[in-house]
Amino acid sequence: MAEEGTREPIIELVDVWKIYQMGEVQVKALRGLSLNIYPHEFVAVMGPSGSGKSTLMNMIGCLDVPTKGKVYLENRDISQLHESDLAQIRGQIIGFVFQTFNLMPGLTALENVMLPMTFQGTDRRDREKRGRNLLTLVGLGERMNHKPTELSGGQQQRVAIARALANDPDVILADEPTGNLDSKTGKEVMDMLTQLHEEEGKTIVMVTHDQRLSTYVERIIQIMDGKTTESLNHNRGGIEDDEI
Repeated sequence: MAEEGTREPIIELVDVWKIYQMGEVQVKALRGLSLNIYPHEFVAVMGPSGSGKSTLMNMIGCLDVPTKGKVYLENRDISQLHESDLAQIRGQIIGFVFQTFNLMPGLTALENVMLPMTFQGTDRRDREKRGRNLLTLVGLGERMNHKPTELSGGQQQRVAIARALANDPDVILADEPTGNLDSKTGKEVMDMLTQLHEEEGKTIVMVTHDQRLSTYVERIIQIMDGKTTESLNHNRGGIEDDEI
Protein backbone atom coordinates (compact mmCIF):
# COMPACT_ATOMS: atom_id res chain seq x y z
CA MET A 1 0.00 0.00 0.00
CA ALA A 2 1.39 3.37 -1.00
CA GLU A 3 2.08 5.89 1.70
CA GLU A 4 -0.83 8.16 2.55
CA GLY A 5 -0.25 11.68 1.27
CA THR A 6 1.29 10.54 -2.02
CA ARG A 7 -2.10 10.11 -3.72
CA GLU A 8 -5.62 11.47 -3.59
CA PRO A 9 -8.30 9.48 -1.76
CA ILE A 10 -11.07 8.05 -3.91
CA ILE A 11 -13.53 8.45 -1.00
CA GLU A 12 -13.05 10.99 1.80
CA LEU A 13 -15.16 11.62 4.89
CA VAL A 14 -14.48 14.83 6.82
CA ASP A 15 -15.93 15.33 10.34
CA VAL A 16 -19.05 13.36 9.43
CA TRP A 17 -21.98 13.26 11.83
CA LYS A 18 -25.17 11.30 11.23
CA ILE A 19 -27.98 12.04 13.68
CA TYR A 20 -31.35 10.32 13.55
CA GLN A 21 -34.37 11.85 15.26
CA MET A 22 -36.31 9.07 17.02
CA GLY A 23 -39.29 10.86 18.48
CA GLU A 24 -37.87 13.23 21.07
CA VAL A 25 -34.53 11.38 21.18
CA GLN A 26 -31.53 12.08 18.97
CA VAL A 27 -29.45 9.03 18.04
CA LYS A 28 -25.90 9.93 17.02
CA ALA A 29 -24.88 7.06 14.73
CA LEU A 30 -21.69 8.80 13.58
CA ARG A 31 -19.83 11.33 15.72
CA GLY A 32 -17.37 13.52 13.86
CA LEU A 33 -15.85 10.66 11.89
CA SER A 34 -13.07 11.31 9.35
CA LEU A 35 -11.34 8.79 7.09
CA ASN A 36 -9.87 8.33 3.64
CA ILE A 37 -10.14 5.36 1.28
CA TYR A 38 -7.29 5.30 -1.23
CA PRO A 39 -7.21 3.73 -4.71
CA HIS A 40 -6.22 0.04 -4.83
CA GLU A 41 -6.58 -0.57 -1.08
CA PHE A 42 -8.24 -3.61 0.49
CA VAL A 43 -9.85 -2.21 3.66
CA ALA A 44 -12.04 -3.76 6.34
CA VAL A 45 -14.47 -1.68 8.38
CA MET A 46 -14.95 -3.64 11.61
CA GLY A 47 -16.88 -3.22 14.82
CA PRO A 48 -19.64 -4.75 16.93
CA SER A 49 -23.36 -4.42 16.28
CA GLY A 50 -24.58 -0.89 16.93
CA SER A 51 -21.14 0.65 16.42
CA GLY A 52 -22.17 2.60 13.32
CA LYS A 53 -20.85 0.23 10.62
CA SER A 54 -24.03 0.24 8.56
CA THR A 55 -24.31 4.02 8.69
CA LEU A 56 -20.65 4.34 7.74
CA MET A 57 -21.20 1.92 4.85
CA ASN A 58 -24.01 4.15 3.58
CA MET A 59 -21.65 7.13 3.72
CA ILE A 60 -18.76 5.34 2.00
CA GLY A 61 -21.17 4.08 -0.64
CA CYS A 62 -22.69 7.56 -1.04
CA LEU A 63 -26.13 6.09 -0.33
CA ASP A 64 -26.88 8.74 2.29
CA VAL A 65 -25.72 12.24 3.13
CA PRO A 66 -24.36 13.33 6.53
CA THR A 67 -26.20 15.52 9.02
CA LYS A 68 -22.96 17.48 9.37
CA GLY A 69 -19.60 17.16 7.66
CA LYS A 70 -18.55 16.34 4.10
CA VAL A 71 -18.35 13.21 1.96
CA TYR A 72 -16.28 13.40 -1.22
CA LEU A 73 -16.43 10.88 -4.06
CA GLU A 74 -13.41 11.38 -6.31
CA ASN A 75 -13.10 14.94 -4.95
CA ARG A 76 -16.79 15.74 -5.59
CA ASP A 77 -18.91 16.80 -2.61
CA ILE A 78 -21.92 14.47 -2.81
CA SER A 79 -24.15 16.94 -0.97
CA GLN A 80 -23.80 19.31 -3.94
CA LEU A 81 -25.05 16.75 -6.47
CA HIS A 82 -28.63 16.12 -7.51
CA GLU A 83 -29.75 12.57 -6.67
CA SER A 84 -30.00 11.63 -10.34
CA ASP A 85 -26.44 12.82 -10.98
CA LEU A 86 -25.17 11.12 -7.82
CA ALA A 87 -26.84 7.84 -8.79
CA GLN A 88 -25.19 7.98 -12.20
CA ILE A 89 -21.73 8.74 -10.79
CA ARG A 90 -22.12 6.22 -7.96
CA GLY A 91 -23.11 3.56 -10.47
CA GLN A 92 -19.91 4.18 -12.41
CA ILE A 93 -17.51 4.26 -9.45
CA ILE A 94 -18.93 1.85 -6.83
CA GLY A 95 -20.12 -1.75 -7.12
CA PHE A 96 -22.11 -3.20 -4.21
CA VAL A 97 -22.05 -6.75 -2.79
CA PHE A 98 -24.51 -7.48 0.02
CA GLN A 99 -24.82 -10.22 2.64
CA THR A 100 -28.32 -11.09 1.38
CA PHE A 101 -27.21 -10.95 -2.30
CA ASN A 102 -30.09 -8.56 -3.25
CA LEU A 103 -30.64 -10.24 -6.62
CA MET A 104 -33.89 -9.68 -8.52
CA PRO A 105 -35.76 -12.98 -8.11
CA GLY A 106 -37.63 -12.74 -11.41
CA LEU A 107 -34.47 -12.26 -13.48
CA THR A 108 -31.88 -14.79 -14.59
CA ALA A 109 -28.27 -14.56 -13.46
CA LEU A 110 -27.37 -12.92 -16.77
CA GLU A 111 -30.23 -10.42 -16.54
CA ASN A 112 -29.21 -9.52 -12.96
CA VAL A 113 -25.67 -8.79 -14.10
CA MET A 114 -26.90 -6.75 -17.06
CA LEU A 115 -29.18 -4.58 -14.91
CA PRO A 116 -26.60 -2.01 -13.68
CA MET A 117 -25.44 -1.49 -17.27
CA THR A 118 -29.04 -0.77 -18.28
CA PHE A 119 -29.13 2.13 -15.82
CA GLN A 120 -25.93 3.49 -17.37
CA GLY A 121 -27.39 3.37 -20.89
CA THR A 122 -25.10 0.64 -22.22
CA ASP A 123 -26.16 -0.92 -25.54
CA ARG A 124 -27.97 -4.24 -25.08
CA ARG A 125 -25.51 -6.21 -27.19
CA ASP A 126 -22.61 -4.86 -25.12
CA ARG A 127 -24.52 -5.53 -21.89
CA GLU A 128 -25.09 -9.15 -22.79
CA LYS A 129 -21.50 -9.69 -23.95
CA ARG A 130 -20.04 -8.22 -20.76
CA GLY A 131 -22.56 -10.05 -18.58
CA ARG A 132 -21.62 -13.40 -20.13
CA ASN A 133 -17.92 -12.63 -19.73
CA LEU A 134 -18.35 -11.68 -16.06
CA LEU A 135 -20.39 -14.77 -15.19
CA THR A 136 -17.73 -16.91 -16.88
CA LEU A 137 -15.10 -15.06 -14.84
CA VAL A 138 -16.83 -16.01 -11.57
CA GLY A 139 -17.30 -19.61 -12.64
CA LEU A 140 -20.98 -19.51 -13.61
CA GLY A 141 -20.71 -19.86 -17.36
CA GLU A 142 -23.11 -22.80 -17.29
CA ARG A 143 -25.67 -21.14 -14.98
CA MET A 144 -26.37 -17.88 -16.79
CA ASN A 145 -30.03 -18.59 -17.48
CA HIS A 146 -30.85 -19.80 -13.96
CA LYS A 147 -32.85 -17.62 -11.59
CA PRO A 148 -31.63 -16.96 -8.01
CA THR A 149 -33.93 -19.63 -6.51
CA GLU A 150 -32.21 -22.18 -8.74
CA LEU A 151 -28.76 -21.26 -7.42
CA SER A 152 -26.96 -22.03 -4.16
CA GLY A 153 -26.04 -19.24 -1.75
CA GLY A 154 -22.46 -19.27 -2.98
CA GLN A 155 -23.57 -19.11 -6.59
CA GLN A 156 -25.89 -16.21 -5.81
CA GLN A 157 -23.02 -14.33 -4.20
CA ARG A 158 -20.91 -14.98 -7.31
CA VAL A 159 -23.69 -13.48 -9.41
CA ALA A 160 -23.72 -10.50 -7.02
CA ILE A 161 -19.97 -10.04 -7.48
CA ALA A 162 -20.34 -10.23 -11.26
CA ARG A 163 -23.14 -7.64 -11.02
CA ALA A 164 -20.91 -5.40 -8.89
CA LEU A 165 -18.32 -5.51 -11.69
CA ALA A 166 -20.82 -4.77 -14.45
CA ASN A 167 -19.86 -1.11 -14.95
CA ASP A 168 -16.17 -1.75 -14.20
CA PRO A 169 -16.22 0.34 -10.99
CA ASP A 170 -13.09 1.48 -9.20
CA VAL A 171 -14.50 0.48 -5.78
CA ILE A 172 -16.27 -2.66 -4.60
CA LEU A 173 -18.16 -2.16 -1.33
CA ALA A 174 -18.89 -5.55 0.26
CA ASP A 175 -21.28 -5.66 3.24
CA GLU A 176 -20.74 -8.88 5.24
CA PRO A 177 -20.05 -10.77 1.98
CA THR A 178 -19.64 -14.17 3.68
CA GLY A 179 -22.33 -13.70 6.33
CA ASN A 180 -24.84 -16.11 4.77
CA LEU A 181 -22.33 -18.64 3.45
CA ASP A 182 -20.73 -21.81 4.79
CA SER A 183 -17.01 -21.79 5.54
CA LYS A 184 -15.83 -23.33 2.26
CA THR A 185 -17.99 -21.04 0.12
CA GLY A 186 -17.05 -18.04 2.25
CA LYS A 187 -13.39 -18.71 1.61
CA GLU A 188 -14.04 -18.96 -2.12
CA VAL A 189 -15.79 -15.58 -2.09
CA MET A 190 -12.95 -13.96 -0.12
CA ASP A 191 -10.37 -15.47 -2.47
CA MET A 192 -12.34 -14.01 -5.39
CA LEU A 193 -12.36 -10.53 -3.82
CA THR A 194 -8.63 -10.83 -3.17
CA GLN A 195 -8.07 -11.78 -6.80
CA LEU A 196 -10.06 -8.77 -7.99
CA HIS A 197 -7.94 -6.56 -5.76
CA GLU A 198 -4.59 -8.01 -6.76
CA GLU A 199 -5.15 -8.70 -10.46
CA GLU A 200 -7.73 -6.09 -11.45
CA GLY A 201 -6.55 -3.32 -9.12
CA LYS A 202 -9.96 -2.88 -7.54
CA THR A 203 -10.35 -0.93 -4.32
CA ILE A 204 -12.19 -3.23 -1.90
CA VAL A 205 -14.01 -1.93 1.18
CA MET A 206 -15.44 -4.76 3.26
CA VAL A 207 -17.81 -4.09 6.15
CA THR A 208 -17.79 -6.97 8.64
CA HIS A 209 -18.00 -7.91 12.31
CA ASP A 210 -15.93 -11.07 11.71
CA GLN A 211 -12.39 -10.57 12.96
CA ARG A 212 -11.26 -13.70 11.12
CA LEU A 213 -11.66 -11.96 7.77
CA SER A 214 -9.08 -9.33 8.75
CA THR A 215 -6.27 -11.57 7.46
CA TYR A 216 -7.30 -10.75 3.91
CA VAL A 217 -6.99 -6.98 4.14
CA GLU A 218 -4.27 -4.35 4.15
CA ARG A 219 -5.90 -1.96 6.58
CA ILE A 220 -8.52 -2.22 9.30
CA ILE A 221 -10.79 0.66 10.23
CA GLN A 222 -12.17 -0.08 13.68
CA ILE A 223 -15.41 1.68 14.54
CA MET A 224 -16.90 2.08 18.00
CA ASP A 225 -19.67 4.42 19.13
CA GLY A 226 -19.67 6.21 15.78
CA LYS A 227 -15.94 6.97 15.80
CA THR A 228 -12.98 5.23 14.19
CA THR A 229 -9.45 4.15 14.98
CA GLU A 230 -7.22 2.73 12.26
CA SER A 231 -4.49 0.12 12.31
CA LEU A 232 -2.41 -1.60 9.67
CA ASN A 233 -2.81 -5.35 9.37
CA HIS A 234 0.43 -7.25 8.86
CA ASN A 235 -1.12 -10.74 8.94
CA ARG A 236 -2.67 -10.82 5.49
CA GLY A 237 -2.66 -14.17 3.74
CA GLY A 238 -6.13 -15.70 3.86
CA ILE A 239 -7.60 -18.26 6.20
CA GLU A 240 -8.40 -21.93 6.17
CA ASP A 241 -11.82 -23.29 5.15
CA ASP A 242 -12.87 -24.10 8.70
CA GLU A 243 -11.97 -20.70 10.10
CA ILE A 244 -14.79 -18.63 8.61
